[in-house]
Amino acid sequence: MRHFLIITNTFKDEDLKLTKEMIAYIEEKGGTAKALLSNSQKESNQDVPIEGIPKNTECIFVLGGDGTLIRAATKVKELGVPLIGVNLGTLGYLCELEENTVFPAIDCLMKDDYLAEERMMLTGFQEKKAKARVALNDIVIHRTKELSILSLHVYVNGEFLSTYHADGIIVATPTGSTGYNMSAGGPIVDPKANMILLTPINAHNLNSKSIVLAPDSEIEIEIATRRAEKDEHATVSFDGDAITELGVGERFVIARANSTTKICKLSKKSFLEILRKKMESYT
Repeated sequence: MRHFLIITNTFKDEDLKLTKEMIAYIEEKGGTAKALLSNSQKESNQDVPIEGIPKNTECIFVLGGDGTLIRAATKVKELGVPLIGVNLGTLGYLCELEENTVFPAIDCLMKDDYLAEERMMLTGFQEKKAKARVALNDIVIHRTKELSILSLHVYVNGEFLSTYHADGIIVATPTGSTGYNMSAGGPIVDPKANMILLTPINAHNLNSKSIVLAPDSEIEIEIATRRAEKDEHATVSFDGDAITELGVGERFVIARANSTTKICKLSKKSFLEILRKKMESYT
């Protein structure tokens, strides 16, 4: 690899100090590097303009944290270029690098000493509305504003599964298993696996558990009537960004996306070793 892009969260790399140092180092080694800036905490599509990415880009560094990496992945998914995250925030599961390991990592990448892991993504769309979006971590349907719970009818491949009375429901990829899914009591899964995780949020059903589904499953979630007013509303969020609202009787369809995200891996550490060290950070 010789040609790099650096997507920088300007809230995390103040004055672009690390970004500028990385560009200078790459150019000194005979490579090329361009920086694109992400200026908001909730990035919009305009923050990472595809047309601003050089066609010869071979790898994308993402400076910030897991959230910055996740959003960048969905923006550049069509390019098929591998990404590698530099954690400049708090605890992160996706970002392999820290500030003090960036320059040795550049050396490894320029010597093609790396692996690229393919991570599955999810796509979701509102029934009868064609526009679909993608998520790397999760798609979450959750209550909005009111404190009352939601009633959610869940169907898998057209077959009724269950009605959940809960604050919402998380549909996650293996990559997203260590995010909101984990916080809600869902299982932690090797990110290289191919499966879909279904986890209710604060369920009022005593027997509600997470369910692991096949990767080719199609999940439909319907907002059911809970009271006579029929005025319940839910919000659909993709990787933490609220996208749309659903009313009673409306359905949202979630399935595996055709596109994947490639993540560069430099460390020889196993998933379990990385997980153990991350979990120790909580104690």
